[in-house]
Order: sequence, then C-alpha cells, then structure tokens
Amino acid sequence: MKFSDLGNDLYSGKRSIPVIPQRRRFYLVSLLVMAIALLGLLGRGLNLSLEFRGGSEFRVATTSAPANYESLARKAVTDTGEGGSANVTKLGTGTIRVQTERLSDQASATVKESLASAFGVAPDEVSATFIGPSWGASVSQKALQALVIFLLLVALVMAIYFRTWTMAASALIALAHDMVITIGIYALTGFEVSPATMIGFLTVLGYSIYDTVVVFDKVRENTAEAFANGRQSYGEAANLAVNQTLVRSINTTMVGILPILAVLLVGAIWLGPGVLLDLSLVLFIGLIVGAYSSIFIATPLLVSLRGKDPKVVELAKRAARSQAARAKAETRSPVATVSTGAGVPAGSAPTATGSDVPSQATAYAAPDAGGAEPGEATTGTGRAVHKWAQTGPRNQPKRTPKSRR
Repeated sequence: MKFSDLGNDLYSGKRSIPVIPQRRRFYLVSLLVMAIALLGLLGRGLNLSLEFRGGSEFRVATTSAPANYESLARKAVTDTGEGGSANVTKLGTGTIRVQTERLSDQASATVKESLASAFGVAPDEVSATFIGPSWGASVSQKALQALVIFLLLVALVMAIYFRTWTMAASALIALAHDMVITIGIYALTGFEVSPATMIGFLTVLGYSIYDTVVVFDKVRENTAEAFANGRQSYGEAANLAVNQTLVRSINTTMVGILPILAVLLVGAIWLGPGVLLDLSLVLFIGLIVGAYSSIFIATPLLVSLRGKDPKVVELAKRAARSQAARAKAETRSPVATVSTGAGVPAGSAPTATGSDVPSQATAYAAPDAGGAEPGEATTGTGRAVHKWAQTGPRNQPKRTPKSRR
C-alpha cells in the first residue's frame, strides 16, 4: 500500500490507529523513558562546555592533524604540570582545540609553548583564550528567563485560542515531557551543552508546540461536530483527529529532519565540534521527541483531563445510544427485491436480495402444487396471482363503496 493511500484511509476513517484507546501504553513508555533520562541527569549530570564552567582554551593550527593528536596534546599539557586534565577535540581537518582549567598568564604561556613543540608549529600558531564562568552563567540566566516567558505566553495564547484550559495544560505537559527527555539524552550520551545548545533547545520547543497546535485544531473541529450530532464520543473524535493529522505530522517532521541531519553529518565528519554541530544535534533530537509528544502524548492527555467533564460524559452516552441505534438498523434486512430484467427464463427463480424475505413478497416460480401457471406468481398460500399483480402495501386511493355512490 502506498503511503498516500494510508493517509487517505486514516483521514477518512477507513483505517484507524488506536492512539486514544491505547493511551495508557504510551504514558507508560514515556514515563519509563523520562525515568531513565532523570537517572542519567542526576547520576552523570550534563557535560557543560567551557563557556559555562570557565577555563583556558588553546587552539593549535596545523596543516593536518596527526592521528594521535589527542595523546600528543594531553602529554604536552601534563608535562608542564599545569592545567590538570585536558579536553582535546579536532575542529575541521587541522585545528586542535585543547581546553583546560583556568590557568595563570605564566602557566598559559608555558602550555602554549609545549603545544607548539609537540605539534611542530611556531608558537604564534597556538592561540590562548581565557573564558570566565560568569559569561556562561549570564547565558543560562537569560535562557531560563526566555523559557519562563515562552511557557507563560504559550499557556495564555492557547487558553484564549482554544477557549479551554485543558488544551493549554496538555500542551505544557507535553513540552515538559520533551524537555526532560532531550536533556536526559544529553546527560546519558555525554554530549556537550554549549550556548548554541541552549538556543537550539528553545527552538525545539517552538517546533513542538507548533505540531501540538495543529493537532489540537483538528481535535477542536472534530469534537465540535461530535457535540453537535452526538455520533461520536469525545475520545473517538479526538482519535480521528490524531489519525487525520498523523501523516502530515510525519511528513513535516521528516522535511525538517533531513536538512538538519545533513548538517549534523557534515559537522560530525568534517567540521568537528562547534556551534553548527551543537545546534544541529539538539534540533535533531528535539524534533523527533516533539513529534512523538504531539501525537502520542498531548492529545491523549487532553482526553484524560476532560474524561470527567459532564459534557464529555453526556456526549459518550449520546454516542453509545446513537451507535447502538445504527447497529440495530444495520442488522435489519431490507425488503427482498426481484430482478425482472431480460434474460430470466420462464420457470426460473432469480435470487432475492436480503436475508429475511417477507411472506408477502413475490417471486417468479415454476408451476407448483397450487396450480399456478408458468409466469404467474404465488403468495405462498397456493392461490395463483398474475405476474404483474402488486403485492405489499398499496398507495392507491380507497374505492368508494357502491352504497355511498
């Protein structure tokens, strides 16, 4: 089956993925992943970049970094007795970045000369930079303020637009779900958290709330129709909305992920650690987590929060009665109809439609014990009637009795 055909079937309701009926399973999966993420965050913690913890950074410009550049750089730092443990990474094809704890000017000059000697370059090819932790703390504070303002605006706008607090609450819980899992992945994998990561993280929240709003808009449309006609419960209408927007959400996420994945691969293979890699990495993780939460967490939470609403409970009762009435009507067999078209030989009995053929219905029959001639019909009582005789209720006007004429 084509993906487009699947999308059409999901939109029309011909096929359905039971997201709402199976929401407890999705809750369980998310809780398990969040628990693992929190354990990683509390156990290992985040690998903060130099901008957050402060320290000294050295960059060695070489034409081509040797294969053992990590061991060379660490040995050059430890031989000086300064800097302690060093974090060594390669930027691009020839630049070596060495990060250490905060060094004095004299110690920094010593490490600089040692690195130049180890890699066989001139001392002026090695740059030394000191970064204080106050800069990273300022970035963190501003990012936290931006996050709080963002969440407040999201809650306010969604409450006004959808005219219900439950949708705003569901969206915020889904955002918290995305934050915990994304941060937990960084803690478990040891990916470095830089200022670019903070920027990408705030961008991810915008993508996540965008997908959630699109799904909620379809939920509002379907549930309004359900309240009007009473044919579906609130959960059934919400599940249809999720199915109708499922393919669209997947397509939107894939379109966003593909260029990010390309940038991520270029940064990881050729450019090395840097702003581009940090930004693309958090976007890649966040888009996947956000797409999952907008489909499998936000709308199921909305249904759960509104489960005890009197209007929703009454709608469920109306929908149950309506569905029972439709099921009862479908079980009733229609009145049998007889084909009178050409090609039916005399004496043969065409098949009547319907499983329960009323006794007054007529059918072509061969001569029977009642003496009906070929081409005539019998009512089942043995009395022959003409083949064109009308059976069943008559719509003709009543005849006036002779006594009243």
